[in-house]
Amino acid sequence: MKNLHQSWQAFSSAPHRMFFFGGGVQSVLIIIWWLADLAGRYGGLYAPISWTIPPTDAHAFLMIYGLFPFFIFGFLMTTFPRWMNGEEVERRAYVPAFLLLASGSLLFYVGLIYSAAVLKMALILFLAGWGMGLYALLRVYLRAKHPDKRHAAITSVVLGFGWLLLAGFVSNEVHLVAIAKVGGIWLILLPVFFAVSHRMIPFFSANAIPQYKIVRPDWVLALIPSFALIHGILELTHLQAWTWLVDLPMAISAIYLSRAWRLRASLSIPILGMLHIGFAWLGIALLLYTIQSLALLLTGQLILAKAPLHALTIGYFASILIAMATRVTLGHSGRMLKADRLTWGMFLAFQAVAALRIISELPGLDFTARSHLYLCAAAVWLACFGIWTYKYAPIYWENH
Repeated sequence: MKNLHQSWQAFSSAPHRMFFFGGGVQSVLIIIWWLADLAGRYGGLYAPISWTIPPTDAHAFLMIYGLFPFFIFGFLMTTFPRWMNGEEVERRAYVPAFLLLASGSLLFYVGLIYSAAVLKMALILFLAGWGMGLYALLRVYLRAKHPDKRHAAITSVVLGFGWLLLAGFVSNEVHLVAIAKVGGIWLILLPVFFAVSHRMIPFFSANAIPQYKIVRPDWVLALIPSFALIHGILELTHLQAWTWLVDLPMAISAIYLSRAWRLRASLSIPILGMLHIGFAWLGIALLLYTIQSLALLLTGQLILAKAPLHALTIGYFASILIAMATRVTLGHSGRMLKADRLTWGMFLAFQAVAALRIISELPGLDFTARSHLYLCAAAVWLACFGIWTYKYAPIYWENH
């Protein structure tokens, strides 16, 4: 019992420990569930499994709301006090938020298999946990006196949007679920990940690359979140043929930043290179969205299907997640800020998940080839996140 108490004390001693652990577990469970679904629908191993909601809706919820927010809350609860010289998030705020989100996540799987009523209960628990997490962050934000709170303002506002969009999932109303799926990408994840990238990548690079000049333009911090919002609105109003008007400026801005932040120089330092490679996917994804939109305008065809979406979600969001979570975990446990060979190799292998998923959406593939690529991408994700979780999750239970 004493050891259990000590482990709990260590586990709950910092928000990133609890939330990153939950995110690590989810990164594995979500793909195990998805592989079980794909093996029936595309693998032909057994009859497609009947879930209580459409599997594509469940997949969207789990990936957008059930995975990334664990890492987002864990990261922001750690960095908000540092960004703004504010108060630390109190244990009594982050522990209940984590327990509600974790309970909601586990109950979601039960609901998917057995009962829509259980599913709704899971979503309500998740909504309550999200609300508590947001309240904890807003408390730090509103009390801090720091003159520059822009990055915290963007992340706080969009997490507020996130709570409202999540409520759309709870309603199970078709239009609100559709808004929650598109809004989760463009109104929540892209602004959060970009704000964190804009703040942290130049900062980390300046500490590691000799004669590094910090480039952190204000205009791009305004442009990308606001244009992402416009993209989301255009997509929801079935005007995807015109998203290139915002996608192209965002793509050019992201590629400019990759160059200004010295992607090539970062590659000799794996712990830093992981962040830069992850960020490079943003420019690639937005270029793919631009091509998709222009092709739709000229031909009426969505020639790239979901390739741009997966370049953004797997290439950018998931790669940055691995890079940032690895760095925070090492730094806050007193370890050297160095990605060992296993971590670097796993991260590079993970880039194949995005590549496979993009290739699987290209025109001209038959059903069998597409199915194999879906299953391959999911299997590589599971292997990579399985290694990451096996390696880093035990750190969250260790005493300092």
